[in-house]
Amino acid sequence: MNNNNLLSMHNVTKTFGDVIACNKINFEVRTGEIHAVLGENGAGKSSLMNIISGIYIPDSGKMFFEGNQVKFQFPKDSIKLGISMIHQHFKLIETMDVLDNLLLGRSSTFFLNRQRAVSFFKKKAAEYKINIDLDKNISDLSMGEKQLVEILKVLSMDPKLIIFDEPTTVLTPQEIENLFVVMRNLKSMGISIIFISHKMNEVLEITDRITILRKGKSIVTKDTIAVNTAQICEYMVGQPIDLHIKKVTTDFTKTILELKGVGCVNEEGTKVLDDVSFSLRKGEILGIAGINGHGQKELCEVIAGIRHIQDGAIFFHHKDITKFSVKEILREGIQMSFVPEDRLGMGLVPHMNVVDNVLLKDYYKKGIFLDYSWSEECTKEIVEELDVQTSSVYAPISLMSGGNIQKVLIGREIKTNPELLITAYPVRGLDINTTLKIYSLLQSQKQKGVGIIYIAEDLDSLLELSDRLLVLHHGKVMGIYDPSKITKEDVGLMMVGRKLVKNA
Repeated sequence: MNNNNLLSMHNVTKTFGDVIACNKINFEVRTGEIHAVLGENGAGKSSLMNIISGIYIPDSGKMFFEGNQVKFQFPKDSIKLGISMIHQHFKLIETMDVLDNLLLGRSSTFFLNRQRAVSFFKKKAAEYKINIDLDKNISDLSMGEKQLVEILKVLSMDPKLIIFDEPTTVLTPQEIENLFVVMRNLKSMGISIIFISHKMNEVLEITDRITILRKGKSIVTKDTIAVNTAQICEYMVGQPIDLHIKKVTTDFTKTILELKGVGCVNEEGTKVLDDVSFSLRKGEILGIAGINGHGQKELCEVIAGIRHIQDGAIFFHHKDITKFSVKEILREGIQMSFVPEDRLGMGLVPHMNVVDNVLLKDYYKKGIFLDYSWSEECTKEIVEELDVQTSSVYAPISLMSGGNIQKVLIGREIKTNPELLITAYPVRGLDINTTLKIYSLLQSQKQKGVGIIYIAEDLDSLLELSDRLLVLHHGKVMGIYDPSKITKEDVGLMMVGRKLVKNA
């Protein structure tokens, strides 16, 4: 065993029934390194991190931390030794201020004195070069600032190893740059980092070494400098894959969707869409960029008839559908499909099987007069065409990985032959292979003349896939641009409210 290894795992195995999540995995993290763990959805990354964090107990194998064999029974066991995890979805209470969030779960009486607590966290923030206002409410922070709160919360426990799970998903380019500065500072202070990400450019930029998992097994560990994106993807998938996004061109000119001065408020009465106007043509992909929570969800819902608007109008083929509900949209024969960001909340029903979830769309159109045989056939086509990994089309959706769930949802929506396809974060958290398949699906729909609204966090894909790019900031349109004439940095600045002079 390398004396420089902080964490070592030997032949670690974890099963769930007949599923082998981790199959004799070997994995090591050195002191003061940033180590990426990569793999397709379902490769075993989450299970491995849960074992390191004390959430899962392995069935067999050995784990060493600082040279001593450890057996974690609970998460508190790993935390006590100095292992912490920063989750993709922040665990913060929006209505409380930063300091109160940092104090949550603290058992020590030391923190009962608020002034002493302020002094402690300010000292920690300065030590790790983190700039955050302890008095601000969480709801008033940007996504990048919220992440800094999570990091400071972990750092206050003096960790030796931090797991970052998809940390850049909802950040602007500027916030990602700031996060990487923080991560490099941590590394320089001897703190080890495990970095989980599907963004190859970020992995190549920030990490020292890479371990790749495939089907529950550790395939290879490499120095980051010794590999490129194509090689990493080949290790992940098991064969070479074409990483190029082949953007197709179309010559459709007919407008199918138009929004004029659309405004709406959320459940708290806050304005979430403000004078939003744009049009969408057949065979066009309109990309929408913006910090998560700046009106994207509400925009999808007002178009799909789920949410009512206060101001403005919505037209589909010049027909006013402003006040149409979902059922009225279906009854009028409007061919509109919606892939929501909440796959298992709005999109699919977890406890129902794949066939029944596909049947749901037919139910809303036809009521009780359903064609179950059509649904079975349609489901089998989706599974075959999109390479959905499932034990059976009658298995519950909840037993499938995130990537396979997303493929079922997108496949179902496309099978309805839409004229308008609304996609909200369709590749969020998906591996590179599944992501490329979904990009290809969108391009195929575009060639058929489908108008596509594509909402995403990855600015690279937005710039590569979109024919036009709309940027939202606090529900307002900052402009609509030709993606070939602006940079990722331009988009990042508009996402935080800065206007550009150039416009398309």
